[in-house]
Amino acid sequence: MKSRHFSALLGVAAMVGAAVGGTPAFAAVFNDPTWPCVQRKVESLSLGLMWSSPVENGGSKGVELGPETEGLIEQLALRRLSLEDVEGLVAGFAAEHPDLTEAVYEQVFERIFNELGAKRHKIIKGIERYSLKQIALAEKIDGIRAEMDKLLSDSAPDYDKIDKLEEQLDWEERIYQERSRSLTYVCETPVLIEKRLYGIAQILMKAGVQK
Repeated sequence: MKSRHFSALLGVAAMVGAAVGGTPAFAAVFNDPTWPCVQRKVESLSLGLMWSSPVENGGSKGVELGPETEGLIEQLALRRLSLEDVEGLVAGFAAEHPDLTEAVYEQVFERIFNELGAKRHKIIKGIERYSLKQIALAEKIDGIRAEMDKLLSDSAPDYDKIDKLEEQLDWEERIYQERSRSLTYVCETPVLIEKRLYGIAQILMKAGVQK
């Protein structure tokens, strides 16, 4: 029965892949029932892989950041801002503060990396819980179908009970399908955050070099 539930999750993953279009950058690994997404599961990101300058242990902790820099961090951490908006904000900030060192820009990125990374991690854990709920719902649907089959095989079927079970089955299947469709967007979110962090890193490194 578990293989049947897993097949349902594979179908959800295929639907997600078709919705986002194209071939995923990494092949999906379908051996984790808590991960129904086509996108590869990467739980933690690496600061060092995004920031090309050497990042020592502890990063640039200890660098004093003024209130204006703190304000910049708050703005850049907003996911609703486009990378074009981010580039404009950083360029304006760099022009007003030409004396800032590369270590300051590194600290700015580290703070944003930690904040968005934490949000990304929560989303991944939410997807895992979501998947387990879908598996439980699939088992419930299988149970209703099995009970209906048993009633229909009786010599004197209880059609009133069968009708009620059929209504319940329709309702549970509708919930399952609606939840599956929402995965199209949810599964893409961790990847979008990763791409956003990389883009912000490039913008901040450029500003630090051109200081």
